[in-house]
Amino acid sequence: MLTVKCRVRIQRRFATERLLPLVLAVTLSACSVLAPKFNRPEVSVVSVEMRSGNLLQQNFAVKLNIQNPNDRALPVSGVHVELNVGGDQIASGVSDHAFVVPAFGESEFDMTIKANMALAFMKLADKMDKHSDSIDYDLTGAASIDLPFLRNVAFHQTGAFSLK
Repeated sequence: MLTVKCRVRIQRRFATERLLPLVLAVTLSACSVLAPKFNRPEVSVVSVEMRSGNLLQQNFAVKLNIQNPNDRALPVSGVHVELNVGGDQIASGVSDHAFVVPAFGESEFDMTIKANMALAFMKLADKMDKHSDSIDYDLTGAASIDLPFLRNVAFHQTGAFSLK
């Protein structure tokens, strides 16, 4: 015959086994409610200006525009970008300049990118030899967001530079 202590242990064990899945489900659903859902920001190039350089590497000041389609402000603590042309990376840069993009708003910010113009000119010459009207590019990167449930918001923009 089972002692009272054994019965109590068995009852606690069954109660724990039954309640544990319920507690986990409630906890996970609470996390999904508390963690905000953010849509990807739209990033576009506003202007590019050459600052310095030599034959192999050039530094450009690039002004980017970031549009926030969310109902909350995005506190951005940094940004990194890569510019790829024809599948090859020709430029990249990082910025640790912090700024805030207002809810349903936009902000412009400046950053420096380093480019390999020799590779870019090779891609351009190849396209011109093929009598192309444009050259496709991919701008990818991420904005580091200073929020507890969201750390990085990736972005990707494709387009074409006109060769005419």
